[in-house]
Amino acid sequence: MFRYFPTNYVWDLSINLAIEMGARMGEIEEMCAPLREAASQPDAAGSQAFRATWVRMADKLCDLAREDEARGRLISAGDKYGRAATYYLTAERLQAHGSEGRMALYQRFLDVFARGIALTGENCERVEIPYQGGVLSALYVRADNVAGPAPLLVQVNGLDSTKEMKYRVGLPRWLAQRGVSSLIVDQPGTGEALRLHGLTAVYDSERWASKVVDWLETRADVDPKRIGMEGVSLGGYYCPRAVAFEPRFACGVVWGANHDWRDVQKKRLQKEGSFPVPHYWEHVRWVWGAKDMDDFMRIAEHVHLDGVLGRIRVPFLVTHGSKDSQIPVHWAQRTYDQLVNSPRRELKIFTEREGGVQHSSFDNSANAGAYIADWVAEALGGHVAIQPTRKQS
Repeated sequence: MFRYFPTNYVWDLSINLAIEMGARMGEIEEMCAPLREAASQPDAAGSQAFRATWVRMADKLCDLAREDEARGRLISAGDKYGRAATYYLTAERLQAHGSEGRMALYQRFLDVFARGIALTGENCERVEIPYQGGVLSALYVRADNVAGPAPLLVQVNGLDSTKEMKYRVGLPRWLAQRGVSSLIVDQPGTGEALRLHGLTAVYDSERWASKVVDWLETRADVDPKRIGMEGVSLGGYYCPRAVAFEPRFACGVVWGANHDWRDVQKKRLQKEGSFPVPHYWEHVRWVWGAKDMDDFMRIAEHVHLDGVLGRIRVPFLVTHGSKDSQIPVHWAQRTYDQLVNSPRRELKIFTEREGGVQHSSFDNSANAGAYIADWVAEALGGHVAIQPTRKQS
C-alpha cells in the first residue's frame, strides 16, 4: 500500500484508489504536498482541505482539456477529462453527507466523466434499468470481437464506491478482452441511486439484482444463460446473497469477502479495524436510511451470510487480501466453507508475491483483477488467450 500520509489510512486509501483509476503521480504530489498538516486535523476540516486541492487539480485539467478541444485534439481532451473526473470523485467521496456543495461536486463529476468517455470513444455506454418506479444507472461494456450473444458479469459496488470507480479500476476492460461483457451498477445505497434518487441499501440484495437480470434478458447481445455477478468490499455480502436467491445467475465472485458485516460494525464501535471513509457512522446511516445509531445497528443485524450460502449451486470464487485491514481474512474462509453446494468453489488469498494484499486489492489491482477475469472467462465460456484472426478466403 502506498502511504503518503502514514497516520491517515482513509486518505491513503483514497489515493491508492485514485492510482488504480489512472491518477498520475506528479499530479498526486501536487495535490497532496500542501495537505501534510491537514492530514492530522479532524474529519471536517481535513476533508475540506483535501477537497480544495483535488478539485483545483481537476479544474486545471478541465481548462487544459478545453484548450485541446479548441484545437480539435479531442482524444487528448478526453484523457484529461477522464483524470479530472477521477479527482472530482475522490474529493466528493471524502465529504460528509449533506456538506455544502457536495451534490454540485458529484454532478460535476458525472458530467466530466461522460465528456471524457464521449471524446475518447471508450467502450462504455451509460444505461438505465427500471426499478421501483425509477431507474438504476449502470455502465455497459461490450465484449470484444464476439458475434452474437455474449456472456456478461454484473458488477456491484461496496459501501462507498461507484460504478465509475469500478469501471476505471479495469475489470470490465480485462473481461472484454476475454470475450465477456460487463454491467457495472450503482445499486441502492451507492452512487447515483443514493445521491440522486434517494434509494438506500437493502439487505435482501436479490430484490434489485433480479430486476437487473430481468433487464439483461431483454437484450439480444447478452446470453441469458451466462450471466454472472461480482461484488467488491460490501459487495462481498450483496453478491453472494443475490446469487443465493436469484437462480438465474450462472456464477459468483467476491473481490474481498464480507461474510458478517454486522460483526464488523460491532468491532468498529470498539475501535477495531480501519474505516473506509471519514464521518463513517454518519455515512453508514445515510447509506442504509437509518434514523439513528440504534436503527442502524438493527438493520446491520441482517447483513450476514450465515444460513444463506447453502442455496448457491453455481461456481463461486472467493478472493481476499492477506493483509486486509478492514475485513479480517477469516471471513473469506467462512464464506468459502459455507459454499457446500457450489459445484466449483475456490478460495484465493492474494499474498505479497502477487500483490493486492489490502482490502479488495486497492493497493494493486492488476494481478488480482486478471485472476478474477480469467476465472470468470472460464466459468462463463469466454477465453483466456487471444483468439486467432480468421483469414478471409
